[in-house]
Formats: sequence, structure tokens, C-alpha cells
Amino acid sequence: MDLPRRKSNRLNGYDYSLCGAYFVTICVANKEAVLWESVGANCVRPRDRLSDFGKIIDDEIQKLNSIYDNVALGEYCIMPDHIHLIVFISDDESGRPQVAPTLSRIVKQFKGSVTKKLGFCIWQKSFYDNIIRNEKGYREVVEYIRKNPQKCDN
Repeated sequence: MDLPRRKSNRLNGYDYSLCGAYFVTICVANKEAVLWESVGANCVRPRDRLSDFGKIIDDEIQKLNSIYDNVALGEYCIMPDHIHLIVFISDDESGRPQVAPTLSRIVKQFKGSVTKKLGFCIWQKSFYDNIIRNEKGYREVVEYIRKNPQKCDN
């Protein structure tokens, strides 16, 4: 019996180790809202809302800049049941990546590190990404990330 094939979230034929900016969304399994504490007022800054799980994730996101020499973290936000972040992959001085981690490798390392700290996995399988192709697209993604916590009812 043939099982249904899972549709790939990646752009077919694209090399995700290429230099560029990537907008990444990683979701918690079953959309469980475990990354924020429940607070009564929406006037609290998003980082002040983080649960213990959210604080561990925030720490691991901060480490992304130091794991790979040619990977840098851009804007990000932690939502109750998912995270958004911008990942930059850049060249070394010769114009070539020294170690060319793919976006999938970067996300896999991040999710694994969080899972190890928590002692169990909270993540949905895979992740979503968009390749940021120009300055206008970058500005739109940054605006979306900055405004996203304000839209949350939690």
C-alpha cells in the first residue's frame, strides 16, 4: 500500500547553503502554546512573557551567531506556539562559505539543542522558510516579525 507523500517545504532545486537571508518559522507540535506565560494584560513586552521553555529557546537562538562562522541571526520573535527568525548565511573573505551549513542543518542543530536542554522534543516535524530576495522583502519580513507578538490574543 502506497502511503501519501509528504510535500517538501523547500524550494525544489535550491541550494540552501547559498549566501542570503532566510525567513524561518519553527512550530511547536500540536500548536501547544507553551512558549509564553499567560498574562492578563497585553502591555507586557514579549520577552517578559516567555515561559521557562521560551527562555531556553531564547538562549539557544542567541547562540546561533556563535555556532557557525558564516551564519548570523537577524530579527526574531518567540510566539506562544512558534518562532520566527531571520537567518543570514554569508561568505568568507574569499567569497566562498568555509563550512556551508544548509538552512536545514542549522534548524536541525537548533531544534536538537533545545530538545537536549528540555529533555524531550516539543517541535513539529520540519519547518517553514522563505528566501528573502531583496531589500523590500527583507523590510516586510522585519516588520512582520516586530508586529507579530502584538497580534497575539494570549
